[in-house]
Amino acid sequence: MSASQPTRHLARDPRQRRSVVLTVAMVIFTVYSLMPLLWLIINATKTQGSLFSSFGLWFSGDFSLWSNIVGTFTYDNGIFLHWLFNTLLYVVVGAGGATILATLGGYGLAKYNFPGRRGVFAVVLGAVAVPGAAVAVPTFLMFSKLGLTNTPWAVILPSLISPFGLYLVWTFATDAVPIEMLEAARLDGAGEFRTFFTISLKLLGPGIVTVALFAIVATWNNYFLPLIMINDPKWYPLTVGLSQWTAQATGAAAQPIYNLVIAGALITILPIVIIFLLLQRYWQSGLSAGSVKG
Repeated sequence: MSASQPTRHLARDPRQRRSVVLTVAMVIFTVYSLMPLLWLIINATKTQGSLFSSFGLWFSGDFSLWSNIVGTFTYDNGIFLHWLFNTLLYVVVGAGGATILATLGGYGLAKYNFPGRRGVFAVVLGAVAVPGAAVAVPTFLMFSKLGLTNTPWAVILPSLISPFGLYLVWTFATDAVPIEMLEAARLDGAGEFRTFFTISLKLLGPGIVTVALFAIVATWNNYFLPLIMINDPKWYPLTVGLSQWTAQATGAAAQPIYNLVIAGALITILPIVIIFLLLQRYWQSGLSAGSVKG
């Protein structure tokens, strides 16, 4: 058999033609997905005047990226920096707490048998299907009764609940932590807490990172819940704060600062992009483990 025959065979393989179609489709999807990011980066370099008088997908006028960034951090006595600290507070306490609770709950469901275990799991699965916006108003009424609205707890406490994270850890822990290893540790005299912190926690690493990434992104981008819970600008996260800057461009005393809003949006997404790039290998392995089991 000559060397050219396999080459001709591959050229006629219908699977290869389908892969070309998929490649073209993925290129189109990638360009479509990156277009808003490209628009954001380009327009963050423009002044307020050239923002609406030039083509949105190309540079125009003075390169004002640095002045826009400085203006974003100094406008209104540096309120943007205050919103940034608020967002970090909500992410560290809310997303961090959600990750810890999901890890403990998912591990317990995966490795311990107790009465009502199936019922708890059914409730968790049902909670995964409920969108957050559907429970936002009941949550607001409950927190209003408790006097917690317009405080950071109104954003942090709901963020601690992550049914999807708990389900993901449960799925991951079922395969990642062999029950035989836990029984061997117990025979050697290790208690449940020591077994969890010295053995299980290391094996659950990719799953925990995946849950943490989902929780961080959800809390960082959370808009609707802080919008209805908080009316004091000093407790706004970045999402609500930038929305208020956009809203002040209309009305009798309008002060449009769209260039600062766009620069602020660009600054806002940078931490999420950096976190994803640093932890993507853990995220991919944890997500694939969960999908195989599911």
